[in-house]
Amino acid sequence: METGTVIERAAAMRSPVNWSLLGLVIQRPSYGYELVQRFERAYGEDLELSSPSQIYTALDILQRRGLIELLPVAAAVGLSRQPKPHYRVTDDGMGAYVDWLASHVQGEQRRSRLFVHQIAVLPAGEALAVIERCEHACLKAATARRASDEEQHGGDPGVLVMRLIDEEQRLVIDARLAWLEYARRQLRARGASPATRR
Repeated sequence: METGTVIERAAAMRSPVNWSLLGLVIQRPSYGYELVQRFERAYGEDLELSSPSQIYTALDILQRRGLIELLPVAAAVGLSRQPKPHYRVTDDGMGAYVDWLASHVQGEQRRSRLFVHQIAVLPAGEALAVIERCEHACLKAATARRASDEEQHGGDPGVLVMRLIDEEQRLVIDARLAWLEYARRQLRARGASPATRR
């Protein structure tokens, strides 16, 4: 038997596949094969499975951690023609998932601060080269995003998830480009100062 609270055990779970699968079970109770199909449709190239068996392993882990449970057979009968073991989220699973999602913001902020610390140790010329490469990557991503939008329903996908992803990417790219321009000005000023020319 594992020790610690369910939330503590869930926090130690690092696999994005496990967490993403938990999100699908939160969305609606499902059985294994259906979850494989839903996972592939929902996450596509963003989070690929090494094999379908990865879903069954994740289901076992989630169940052992108390984040999901099997639906009673009577409840599962109405969900599919043939009764299959359907999984549903537990209250602990819902709480752990919400906490996990919220922790992403702190992780992203930490990675951004780390990037700034790492770029700050470079001489101005090399730091500017990194800024240029980052800007190029952002512009390339923005161009790809616009092309993708135009292919999908004339830029209006009409699906909530796609709209949310599109807007998040647009805002992130815009903010990153603005920061890169600010960083470029600061680095150029640092490169021109007498203290750095010695």
